[in-house]
Amino acid sequence: MADVKVPVLAESVSEATLMTWHKKQGDVVKRGDNLIDIETDKVTLEVAALSDGILSEILKGDGELVQSDEVIARISTAEKSEKPVAKKKPDIPEQQSLPVEDTSEYDPKTSPAVRNLLSENSLKPGDIPDSNADGRITKEDVVNYMDGKENPVVVTETSVSPPTELATKTIENVPVVKPEPVVQTQKPESIPVTAPKVTLQGRPEEKVAMSRLRQRTAERLMAAQHDNAILTTFNEVNMKPVMDLRAQYKVQFEKEHGVKLGFMSFFTKASTEALKKFPVINASIDGKDIVYHGYFDIGIAVSATRGLVVPIIRNADTMSFAEIEAKVAEYGQKARDSKLTIDELTGGTFTITNGGTFGSLLSTPILNPPQSAILGMHKIQDRPMAVDGEVIILPIMYLALSYDHRIVDGRDAVQFLVTIKGLLEDPSRLLLQV
Repeated sequence: MADVKVPVLAESVSEATLMTWHKKQGDVVKRGDNLIDIETDKVTLEVAALSDGILSEILKGDGELVQSDEVIARISTAEKSEKPVAKKKPDIPEQQSLPVEDTSEYDPKTSPAVRNLLSENSLKPGDIPDSNADGRITKEDVVNYMDGKENPVVVTETSVSPPTELATKTIENVPVVKPEPVVQTQKPESIPVTAPKVTLQGRPEEKVAMSRLRQRTAERLMAAQHDNAILTTFNEVNMKPVMDLRAQYKVQFEKEHGVKLGFMSFFTKASTEALKKFPVINASIDGKDIVYHGYFDIGIAVSATRGLVVPIIRNADTMSFAEIEAKVAEYGQKARDSKLTIDELTGGTFTITNGGTFGSLLSTPILNPPQSAILGMHKIQDRPMAVDGEVIILPIMYLALSYDHRIVDGRDAVQFLVTIKGLLEDPSRLLLQV
């Protein structure tokens, strides 16, 4: 037997949630097969089979909480000529109540789930028409047979509530009126848990559990607003110089480096240069101490299918434009595929979020604790601007810097944002680092 265990989680992650098993108990599995996905507070991990065999026992079901390195299933690695019957838990009474002659006759053609379903509904395997050429009876065959029976399930007198029975016995000389038969048209267990709930007014509602990532994100955002003195300052930047530079070199840049030249590399480089001049923006609070970081790990907020994630570009100040763009593209693909690792999401000294990709014109981003500031990018939009006494239409982007006013003064925050504005409106300064 080989144990299937939860991967070792990060120290900051105490538990995880099992999602959906891709294999069922009794299925044949091969080494490397993805058995189940596990969702932590930060990432989604795959649990793969470490050996060939039969998934003989599932110890933890969908949606259950698990700990690091916990055993959640077992794989039988013994070689057998036929697919063995999946091992059942000893405390299931249906397993002992099956007739010996039925199990011996139909074991090769019925699974444990089918035998339990037959026993629960007092059915015999010989009554069920099979839909397979090899004569194997499936769970669908049993359900279809039960749904298509000529005699519907009727609620008998024994199902009448106790108060009704008492009333019919105490009233003399009054005939007992039996209730009309109630036909059960569908098995209750076949109704999906997330089916829309229709109100009396006919307006549908649907209640779906929050994912662990969404719950953790909500907790962190609430904690950030509760524990930090958040203030936001705004400015605007003329994006024409950056857009002209991109238009001039984008083809050559992509041909040379194999990646497109986007805006994120400009903002990342501008942020690291500004952080060098205002180190308190790159700092964080530890109790009653201020920690000044001598490195620049920039978090890039990415919207994934399961929620917002912030992968980290480490030592961004030492990277070229091409390296930054390649890393941003890599993280974006990993986020879409839920392949980001915990290490790639851990740490960070400053965060950049771009709401402009979704059309946001202006917003106040929330801090990503324990960081002391976050930069918000927005949509580039043509606006009339006064330049040297003349009105000119220019592509303008609003910038927003949210910061922790406990350690960052308004003067530093404003000058930091003005520095970024100056670097973007004259991109040559990024190369000269002036």
